[in-house]
Formats: sequence, structure tokens, C-alpha cells
Amino acid sequence: MTTTSPPEVRRSALGHAYAARLARAAPGDPAAAARDNAELTLAYRGRLLNGPAFLGADERAALTLDLRTIYGLLRSLPERVFGGSVTALAEAVGMTAQQRALTARSARTGALHPLGRADLYHDGTRFQLLEFNITSALGGFENADINRAMLAYPPLREFAGRHGLGFRDTLGGMVQTMLAECAAVLPSGRAPVVAVVDTVDNFAIVGPRLRVLAGKLAGYGVEGIACHLGEFTYPNGRPAVAGRPVDIVLRYFLPEDLTDAVADQLEPLLTAVERGRVGLVSRLDAELYGNKGTLAMLSDDRHRGEFDAGEQACLDRLLPWTRYVRPHATDPGGTRVDLLSYAVARQDELVLKPTLLHGGSGVVAGWRASPAEWERQVAAAVDGPYVVQQRVRPIAEPFPDGAGGVRDLFLNWGLYLSEPGVHAEDGYAGGFVRGSADPDVGVVSVGDGARVGCVFHGG
Repeated sequence: MTTTSPPEVRRSALGHAYAARLARAAPGDPAAAARDNAELTLAYRGRLLNGPAFLGADERAALTLDLRTIYGLLRSLPERVFGGSVTALAEAVGMTAQQRALTARSARTGALHPLGRADLYHDGTRFQLLEFNITSALGGFENADINRAMLAYPPLREFAGRHGLGFRDTLGGMVQTMLAECAAVLPSGRAPVVAVVDTVDNFAIVGPRLRVLAGKLAGYGVEGIACHLGEFTYPNGRPAVAGRPVDIVLRYFLPEDLTDAVADQLEPLLTAVERGRVGLVSRLDAELYGNKGTLAMLSDDRHRGEFDAGEQACLDRLLPWTRYVRPHATDPGGTRVDLLSYAVARQDELVLKPTLLHGGSGVVAGWRASPAEWERQVAAAVDGPYVVQQRVRPIAEPFPDGAGGVRDLFLNWGLYLSEPGVHAEDGYAGGFVRGSADPDVGVVSVGDGARVGCVFHGG
């Protein structure tokens, strides 16, 4: 794979320009319409930012190109590093024997189209990729709703119009990618029926949100049903819910959910997929590529020879130093070091992450742990499914404070990638941000008190 290196791109000045616009007397609540939206209230419980984040046109183009390159490199890891073996990659990222078997089985069914969310910080010089979630369980299906609600605020509407700003519909990108991936099973003459599915245990918690997603699919010509795996029956080998045959299963369960009981419920579904009776989005093997372990493989000096000059330049731009927790590794300068000693000495500059868990689970920020706790956690992670990653310090971005002033926030950008040419020519599918006033927060997430905002882009 070759890639064209984008030019150096400066951080957009749109945020500062919007803050200056609001400083010239802008009455009213910028987020009133968003806070009055029942679906957004269910999703974020009022924790919404008072303004959007902005991407310049050049920023979006360069970053999307880099993310497409990273996606391609992740997908190529079985061939480049593991002799074509999906199972070997699954073992390397820490999957259990059961997870490996289910993943390898799913990899044999159809094509896997790009669908993911990149979580990034901007360090003042460039965006840095912390995680790349490649799955169908991405959230963000209300992103465009936040954009539309925020445009009800006249100063933002005027600012967006004057600067030619727009947004992409994330859910539209998801749906179009889903339909492209499952084209072989789509019915003719009627809307496809899509079941948004999680496990029994998870559905008891997230069911209301998944029902919102299922309901929103109608706006894209799709009939949605939200359910759990235990609600499926299989008349004639095809999944049905309450007697209604399903064309596509939109998966919301993750590798960590694949207990023995879940695997038993999954068996007839995978059989139906293998027989072409139903589509599954995303396939289980998508989880192989969207985890912290595969990013560590791309970052690892041992694999530099697998990438051409353009690919390596992209990796150097976008990836912070990331290594599996092993007795020895190379430091950012390429010197072989005792990793435990290295991590202990640089505690304030490192974060420890499990390879396969999601939502910040199991993440330990060195600067927020005591020295004894940090050393204990890193030592326990040696030779396990964990990585250490260089800390990225996000730059402060100006946001309305809701009282006529401006405050600095530190952003975790969630930017979406879908099948290029299906929803948008470049594959960029919109995004959202999570903002925290704490520059030293371990993970900028809603669970840690961050607020959520939308993204507008130039061009």
C-alpha cells in the first residue's frame, strides 16, 4: 500500500473566531435546543457542551486520508505479520480460545467494509490516534442531531453560514456502509429489516438506547427492531424476532461479552450468516483490527520493514509510541530497554491499557496513580494482553462557558470512518467530541464527567 503524505496542517482557528463572535454580545443558551431533545437527554443526560468543535477543510482532508491509511494497515496485519493467519493475530491481541474460534469463523463470511471511530487528541502540533474502534458498536448515532439542534442558536447558524461550515450524518454513513456490506442478502421490493442486537445482560441496561437507534433507522429506509440474542428464533434457519424475519443483524455485543452462554446463543446466528440467510454487521473479526494491541503492532520497531515510506510517515505522524507490556521493548528512540524499569521511571508520561476492553475499562493513567500502584499494575500486566502508550497532552480549545464568556476545554475527538464513495467520497462520516476542564484527566470520557459536543467542518 502506498499513501500520499498530506501537507503539514495547522489547527483550525475557527474555534477562536467563534469565541470572539460570541464575545460581541450573544444572548441566550447556545445549547437550549439540544438540551430539550428527549433522545439526546437519554443519551447524555444534559451533559452537552455550549458550542461545537471545528475542523478546518484541510485538517479534515489530511486526517481522513491518514485514518484510511491506518485502517488499511490494520486490515493487512494478518498478511504482513502473521503469514495470513487471522487466528494468529487473534491470539497475539489476547483473545481467548473461544473468542479466536468465533472470530476466525466470522472472517470466512463475505467482505468487511470500513466502519470505525478514531479517538484522538490534538497536542497542538497534530492529531494523535489513541484508539481506533473498528466495530458496529460505535455509538454516535445522534451526532447529526446535536449538529442540527445547535444550529437553532442564531449566532452559530450565522457563523456556520458565513464560513461555509457543514457536518456529516454519522448514522447515514453507518447505514449506507451496512447496506453495502450486506448487499447480497437485501430483499427486493421492501425495506430491509435490521435487528439491533446485544446480549441479554447488556440489553437490560442499554435497551432504551438501542430502541432509539432502531427507531431512527426508519429515516434511512430501513425497518429497525431492537432486541437481545435470546429473542431470536430460527424458522427455516433464518433469525426472526416475534415472528418477523430479519435481513441484517447490527451487532452491539463485543468480544468481552462472549461467555459460554452467549456463544451458545450466537451459534445459530453464525450458521445463518454462513448459509447466506442473514447479514451480520460488523463481523466479529472486525474486533481483531480495532483494539489497542494492533496499534502497538503498527508502532513496534520490529515491523517497520513491513511498511513503505509513505505508510511509515503516516504512522509516525498519527501514532504515539505504544508497546505491548513485555519484559523488554524499544523506547521511542529505538533503544532496547527493560520495560518495567522504563515504565516506572516515566510513570507521569505513560498510560497502561488492556488490549480488548472498551469504554476506558481497565485503563490506568500513570500520572493519576501512586508510584506503588503504578509499578504493581505494570508488573502484573507483563506478558498479558496489555499495552503501554505515551501520554498525549491535548491542547486547550476555547468553548462558550454559558455565561457570556469563554473557557478552555481539553477534547477527545471521536471521528468516524465509513465506506468511501458510499456515504461520502472520502469516507469521513462526522464526529463528536468529549470535553473536560481538567488537563490531567486520565481519559476524557462521559464516564469521567466530560461533556459532549458536535463537530462542524469547513469545505
